[in-house]
Amino acid sequence: MPLHQKPSTASLPRRRFIVWLVAGSAFMEMLDGTVLVTALPQMGRAFDVSAVAMNIGVTAYLLALAVFMPVTGWAAERFGVRRLFAGAVLVFTVASLLCGLSSSLPMFTAARVLQGVGGAAMLPVGRLAVLRVTAKEDLVRAIATLVWPGLVAPVLGPLAGGFLATYASWRWIFFLNLPLGLVAFALALWLFSDAPAEQRKPLDLTGFLLVGVSLATLVFAFNALGKALGKGGADLLFLLVCLAAGLVLGGVAIRHCQRKKFPLLDFAALRIRTYAISILGGALFRVSISSLPFLLPLLFQTVFGLNAFISGALLLSLFAGNLLMKTLTTRILRRFGFRQVLIVNGLLTAASMAGCAWFTPHTPQWLIVTVLFISGAFRSMQFTSLSALQFADVPSEYMTGASTLASMVSQLMMGMSAAFAAFALNTSALLRGGVAGRPDLHDFQIAFYLAGAATCLGVLVCLRLDASAAQIVSGHQARK
Repeated sequence: MPLHQKPSTASLPRRRFIVWLVAGSAFMEMLDGTVLVTALPQMGRAFDVSAVAMNIGVTAYLLALAVFMPVTGWAAERFGVRRLFAGAVLVFTVASLLCGLSSSLPMFTAARVLQGVGGAAMLPVGRLAVLRVTAKEDLVRAIATLVWPGLVAPVLGPLAGGFLATYASWRWIFFLNLPLGLVAFALALWLFSDAPAEQRKPLDLTGFLLVGVSLATLVFAFNALGKALGKGGADLLFLLVCLAAGLVLGGVAIRHCQRKKFPLLDFAALRIRTYAISILGGALFRVSISSLPFLLPLLFQTVFGLNAFISGALLLSLFAGNLLMKTLTTRILRRFGFRQVLIVNGLLTAASMAGCAWFTPHTPQWLIVTVLFISGAFRSMQFTSLSALQFADVPSEYMTGASTLASMVSQLMMGMSAAFAAFALNTSALLRGGVAGRPDLHDFQIAFYLAGAATCLGVLVCLRLDASAAQIVSGHQARK
């Protein structure tokens, strides 16, 4: 189907299958990364290297995502959504098999790079397929399904990883992807449809190199910066130089893309108010909420003295809150509209994050579960609303570029979240005369307050929305 056409007339069951297929594939990809972190010590013993050295497998995957995600928009127009998505799932699945069969760290790292190449296309191209077949008035329901992997995977991942590493083998982290990937591959070929593009655009090779190197440098710097903060020395200086270089290259890449007739990245959708607000507000929100799955298990284990299983079980209350709100999102948006929901719910999300700062080793677990359940519900509402608003007013001719850009920003903010949390913990520790890398309860309190403040900044961005913003999507009738 050409990109400029209206959503297809695919039957309702077929559209729902497409949404769930994309959501399931995204969940498989996101869970894979969060599960892996817990199993790194066991994998290090298998490869006869330290757990720290195993981090290269995580970094290699993130760098591959950063380099190849920007080119997915061009590839979707050139080769078609059906072939590209199915091919991406197949590459990810084969790479998962190679990861599970790896006998050395170099072999594992190479397989993770290949896995990242497949993973780079799965979410942006899959989301593009969903947007093509979804009418505006059905967008909230579709987006509510698409966003749950990003909310659930970071919560379930550590618990599943600990279970597999303890009671089975780390290799099953990757082998479990095989049946899921093969089913997703077959369903993609059956459900998706393609039509040749009316105009085959040439690949902006210069833009690909500039954007790829810039994003890879930023992702690498953000992921390593959190560990280097507080230590000082040459490592920190090197990372700061990398961060500056990534920002400069990013500026050059943006300028280049703005001048090209067929740029790798199309920024035209940023002229649409609702899209621009959702990108900026969503970026601040993602940094804050993505830090919680990093901060909470660390707090529970290092300060409260809980084991990994119990700390992971406590996080499941976030997941339960997500599920509850998923059933209410459409009705709430219809009743209050995007502007009111994003402002009020954003403030409630910030308050629930700040509420985590009041946890102590003596706090009853039922109270922790209650606070996290409420926080999970609020963050689900905010995440879904921002994601639905993002594409509410984007015309179909801009949809490919808008989807690619949104995926890139989301990936970059997810990478920043760990650095944000580590920066807050280490800076607080140093200011009180402590040791970086050894946070106490006070340092976690500061981190939670800062996470809430970042969410409040996102709320300030949402104040620029009109009361009638994206009415066709929310179904809300604003008073005149």
